[in-house]
Amino acid sequence: MGKEKRGVSVKSRRVWTIMLLVFTAIIMGFPFFWMITSSVKSNEEIFLWPPTFLPKTPTFEHYQNAIMTRSFGRYFLNSFIVALSSAIINLIFCSVAGYAFAKLEFPFKNILFLILLSTMMVPIQITLVPTFLLVKSFPLVGGNDIFGRGGTGLLNTYFGLMIPHIMSAFGVFVMRQFYMQFPRELMEAARIDGASELRIFTKIFLPLGKPSLAALAIFTFTQAWDDFLWPLVVTSDSNMRTIQLGLETFKSRYTVDWGPLMAATTVSIIPIVIVFFVFQKYFTDISLSSGIK
Repeated sequence: MGKEKRGVSVKSRRVWTIMLLVFTAIIMGFPFFWMITSSVKSNEEIFLWPPTFLPKTPTFEHYQNAIMTRSFGRYFLNSFIVALSSAIINLIFCSVAGYAFAKLEFPFKNILFLILLSTMMVPIQITLVPTFLLVKSFPLVGGNDIFGRGGTGLLNTYFGLMIPHIMSAFGVFVMRQFYMQFPRELMEAARIDGASELRIFTKIFLPLGKPSLAALAIFTFTQAWDDFLWPLVVTSDSNMRTIQLGLETFKSRYTVDWGPLMAATTVSIIPIVIVFFVFQKYFTDISLSSGIK
């Protein structure tokens, strides 16, 4: 009887857990469902009361309006270039720095690593003005002289948009934690065979770090894709707007063009959804290997 009661209790808890997860999934997924269905509703049906959950007469005119008449394709391309380039550059810098902090010995290594980690506690609002001045006063570009005066520097450029994303303390931390799990015997065996430090990194540790590299690429790509504040500050040319700024063009002071806005928002999440479903297993792998929960 005791075993039967315990079995019933376990099944009951499992049922309640599943019901709770399903309910949570419905609550979390409903805004996405409403966004997608609203993007294919007519303007009259969007404001219909009581509201309809499924469109009576689906239409794709909002997608055509968003993509063809609002320069949304340009904003999408800008975000894709910035996000992809930021991810690639971030992988190079963070993997090298993570390897150095994990496997190499140099003076004040632990202190420097702690200082690097402490920068993660600094809000972006604190570094916004200094970063903007750095971008604007970058020497010998955008009409600036060697002292960074006289021009616009890296404002309204792809590289200016990428500046905050090309190196992150979080990325260095992830790569360091991943590389630390490998035994030093790998390095010692390679050194006995005459391999240099660069060859050890590129031929041994870099291939072994593919899971962490993939996860870091996802984090960096998503962060750069969703960024709104920095592009708002660093761009004034409409041709250099990113997709998050492009969504604001569907709003005016008193009204919102809800149909095209929902269509554009649906399109804007497609790359993130694709990246997540393709590489979602790397989120779990890197969490287990680096101790991040």
